[in-house]
Amino acid sequence: MMYTSTRDCSVRATAAQAITQGISTEGGLFVPEQLPVISKDELAAMVSQKYIERAVTVLSRFLSDFSEAEVRECAEAAYGTGRFLAPEVAPVRTLKDDVHVLELWHGPTCAFKDMALQILPHLMRVSAQKTSDGKEIVILVATSGDTGKAALEGFRDAPHTRILVFYPENGVSPMQKLQMTTQQGSNVGVCAIRGNFDDAQSGVKAIFTDPAMRDKLASQGMMFSSANSINWGRLVPQIVYYFSAYCDLLASGAITMGDKVNVAVPTGNFGNVLAAYYAREMGLPIARLICASNCNNVLTDFIRTGTYDRKRDFHTTVSPSMDILISSNLERLLYHLSGCDAALVAELMGKLQKDGCYTVPDTLLVKIRELFAAGWCDDEHTMTAIRKTFDEQKYLCDTHTAVAVAVCDEYRRETGDKTPLIVASTADPYKFSASVLQAFGAEQADEDEFDKVDRLHALTGAPVPPSLAALKGQKPRFDQVCSRETMEETVCAMLK
Repeated sequence: MMYTSTRDCSVRATAAQAITQGISTEGGLFVPEQLPVISKDELAAMVSQKYIERAVTVLSRFLSDFSEAEVRECAEAAYGTGRFLAPEVAPVRTLKDDVHVLELWHGPTCAFKDMALQILPHLMRVSAQKTSDGKEIVILVATSGDTGKAALEGFRDAPHTRILVFYPENGVSPMQKLQMTTQQGSNVGVCAIRGNFDDAQSGVKAIFTDPAMRDKLASQGMMFSSANSINWGRLVPQIVYYFSAYCDLLASGAITMGDKVNVAVPTGNFGNVLAAYYAREMGLPIARLICASNCNNVLTDFIRTGTYDRKRDFHTTVSPSMDILISSNLERLLYHLSGCDAALVAELMGKLQKDGCYTVPDTLLVKIRELFAAGWCDDEHTMTAIRKTFDEQKYLCDTHTAVAVAVCDEYRRETGDKTPLIVASTADPYKFSASVLQAFGAEQADEDEFDKVDRLHALTGAPVPPSLAALKGQKPRFDQVCSRETMEETVCAMLK
């Protein structure tokens, strides 16, 4: 299994090279040259397996330069050490009308990013042994909230590795900010940025692709890599949980082998829903992929019209991890659906950078709309979905999952499509206690984040994750703030 770049098909890399490097030198994203297929017989064999075994089955197809023992060791280190509170790792909860919630937030930071970022440091370690010639790896991360903490926790005190995280100063929830700024570890650094997530992400990409910065690091025995979903090693573990969810539905009798399901994902950077697309292309019986957005509905407009236009107002919402206008992983989808046309992708990405927008050819839009449905909802409808789901199902969801629930309700009403539905639930509701409390009409009293956690628990009875409760009383370690323009010098200063 070799990898190439979405912007230059002459690039060829092994899985270890793609994971260690993170992004291709010309700015493209690494993609597999072909996708493996998992047969019905192989899928049937996965039904009786635990999550680790399912992960080994899927990951081995993509990591062909890893031995099976190396893949297994990475999977066991990530998923078999008690780091996930749910024994199933990613359990499926069934609501009504064939709606199933795939809970991806039982890891140490209570967000779906743990599903990939608990295993990425181990994949990175094995990859570095094969490719990095002893260089220290500097993980550079832009986050809209959850990736930052999950990456910091995953890479904390990892040998021969440093990790630096940038987050929008006013674009994360209080709990997300506290998780990042109190992070322990001798190799971690955290800095707020004056701006939004797109400013942080653009800054990180600019640093990645700056030859002078790359040379400066190399002279110090260092190299950059990424823990964002631009890194293939971050994206490929996400494919696993869609196979796992389907297998769990088979095991429970909710579906039978070959039954089609729809998958709905609250979407910001497009990585989570792209992983579902990869699972579909590998043979998982997925009918429609439903892309759910908040008021920053650039993806909804793109899927409906074929024009991607980031030149629009940026909204700060109650679902901050989705407050994104530049969805990096969409580039990978364009590459695959265009017939691996790297020249077209490079042209479109150039237009996005220069003009802030692009329009795909009609033939490409037809392919996108055959696979994807899209919708969005505002904060008011998000709150309504939280309250309605709890009142009718006794199920408490966070603000991001609620966006997907609201969009799916509308999709089903409009289309009459009653295909069994898997909704990706991306975060524990206690990460957004203030917003979830609003859904119940609770007054916003002058109180700290943990008083709100207590009030939400008293209202709903939902258990409070121990990792969030343990943050109470902790003092922040990091309080630095920089601008988009000074990110590069900030990185140099943090690395001394």
